[in-house]
Amino acid sequence: MKIAIVKLSALGDIIHTMFVLQFIKKYNHEILIDWVVEESYKDLLNTHPDINKVHVVNFKKAKQKKSLYLFFNEIKNVQKFGNYDLVIDMQGLIKSALISRLITSSITLGFDKKSAREGFASIFYNQTFTYGYEKNIVERNLEMINFGLNLNIKKQDVLKKLPFLYSSKKHCNNNLSKLKKNVLLIPGASNKSKRLPVSSFVKLSTQIDANFIIIWGSLDEKILANEIKRSSLNINISHKLNLEELILLIGRVDLVIGPDTGPTHMAWALNIPSITIYGPTPGYRNSYTTNINRVIESDSIVNPFRINHNDYSLKDLNISDIVETANNLLLSE
Repeated sequence: MKIAIVKLSALGDIIHTMFVLQFIKKYNHEILIDWVVEESYKDLLNTHPDINKVHVVNFKKAKQKKSLYLFFNEIKNVQKFGNYDLVIDMQGLIKSALISRLITSSITLGFDKKSAREGFASIFYNQTFTYGYEKNIVERNLEMINFGLNLNIKKQDVLKKLPFLYSSKKHCNNNLSKLKKNVLLIPGASNKSKRLPVSSFVKLSTQIDANFIIIWGSLDEKILANEIKRSSLNINISHKLNLEELILLIGRVDLVIGPDTGPTHMAWALNIPSITIYGPTPGYRNSYTTNINRVIESDSIVNPFRINHNDYSLKDLNISDIVETANNLLLSE
């Protein structure tokens, strides 16, 4: 049996889907699994041993350039990907549904109109699945796979998952300490409302006894990192990392602290202790909590269907809660 999973973006969403691979293979090692993804995330998947082939699209570039030519050129390329026994659209967008329809003459499975992020996408599927969009993302993906492949993966099975991100890199030169616990701080996020204030990171670095490393991925995030470092001597700033370097670094630290963003969720994927901090997005939906992967939320009432970009409730978050949780996780290591 040859199947394709369509999950184009973004980093955290792809991670919250990738965990299914090990359970599919456990059920039937002979199933060939291909994956369709946006070009900027291909390195997250290229080294995964359970993926047969990664198909790359670049609809993001077409959107940025507002080019119909580039869009239809991508559609033309998609048609060359092959013909699958089953295609599962885990994204729930019109473009991902269209891709799914184009690469099979057999079964195309996706969320139904009420469950998909873009309800109109459901017209491209010949088989649909109902599971509320507002429900936990990991559980949504788990139940979709159970339904599509007639599996019986339990929630408790996910708690016993193996780490599932891989890197071809062998060396990690990022100021890791051999004397203290290493804590990775992530100040950046896709939207400013999702970020902890600089002052909060400074307090964390002075109230937790550890070696701190800050990562950044854009000029804006590098500026944030430098602001934090200017107020704390206990901070090391990493050089800019690609995805494989990031996987390697996160796999070697003792704790990750960050907002609702892809690199923070990578800790969950690698079974590394983490604290994910939520303000305008729902922690109950976007994280799968474990004994070592914890969530701290602001007091906001959050709409899972729409981010309130004016919700800056993280500035009022009690830092002592993060410090206490961090110390407990570091002590249990």
